[in-house]
Amino acid sequence: MSTVLVTGGSGYIGSHTVISLSENGYDVVIVDNLSNSKMEVLNRLEKITGKRFKFYNIDCCDTDALRKVFEENKIDSVIHFAGLKAVGESVKIPLDYYSNNIGSLISVCRLMSEFNVNNIVFSSSATVYGSSEDVPFTEESPLGVCTNPYGWTKWMIEQILRDYAKADPSKKVCLLRYFNPVGAHESGLLGEDPRGIPNNLFPYISKVAGGTLDCLTVFGDDYDTPDGTCLRDYIHVVDLAQGHVKALKFLDKTEDSVSVFNLGTGKGTSVLEALNAFEKACGHEIKHVIGPRRSGDIAVCYASTAKAEEVLGFKAQYGIDEMCSSCWKWQTMNPEGLKD
Repeated sequence: MSTVLVTGGSGYIGSHTVISLSENGYDVVIVDNLSNSKMEVLNRLEKITGKRFKFYNIDCCDTDALRKVFEENKIDSVIHFAGLKAVGESVKIPLDYYSNNIGSLISVCRLMSEFNVNNIVFSSSATVYGSSEDVPFTEESPLGVCTNPYGWTKWMIEQILRDYAKADPSKKVCLLRYFNPVGAHESGLLGEDPRGIPNNLFPYISKVAGGTLDCLTVFGDDYDTPDGTCLRDYIHVVDLAQGHVKALKFLDKTEDSVSVFNLGTGKGTSVLEALNAFEKACGHEIKHVIGPRRSGDIAVCYASTAKAEEVLGFKAQYGIDEMCSSCWKWQTMNPEGLKD
């Protein structure tokens, strides 16, 4: 049985990916410093899968501490999620983002070389395409001028991994560029659980719908889109998790040193469409106001999914209605989020 090290494995996307890996017969080892997740996730994972995953509370930037994980487990491949991920925060504390996100990746790669682990899937982002509005984005779209330090860390890490694979022909890298992950596990036991005020649309809508927050601000309704609000490609987190399993299997058979795939639905959904779908899911109106445009937002962003479909055999199964209903189930079952 193949063993996968999942860094950031108790986080939102990481935890859902752990479930998909387990369902597909992989052994999983989780490393997470719990900076944006909670130990309760491990209990929820056990309820869902029936397995207690081996867990290390380690910061991936600490190479000596992380070495213990490689010494104590026969790691066959790595999925690297660990990193800081709040766009606004990255503008305020850029050095922390560069140090943490790039440092943790370098630490992981050094240990992969030391312990002869050859395959890595990296959690990248559509932010690497910058502020271009030439949609849909394909994997060959030019990498843009990123609009924030978080995006730049993804851009830089992609380049580091290209150079890493070029220098060592035994290494194989898969870069997965996500669009907008949303939704929750069908059990309602796992979902997006940000600390503090949510930065992303769906957890914010969820908390307004549940009465924890007062009102949603829609940033701009004068964009060149059908209803004037920004269009984004939202992908269900369970679909996204399955994409990682397909990427791992692809690395086992490809001869390419570096592969890149967009993971999205290939369809844009506006902020107001998302809001309407959520109102349908929760059964009542959600208070919202229209505010000014937010700096750095582009009007339209969605993926071309042709390459992922053709090469990985990946196609998103869930639409916006399923995303909203799973979010609402998670919110109603966990109104205060998970306990620490």
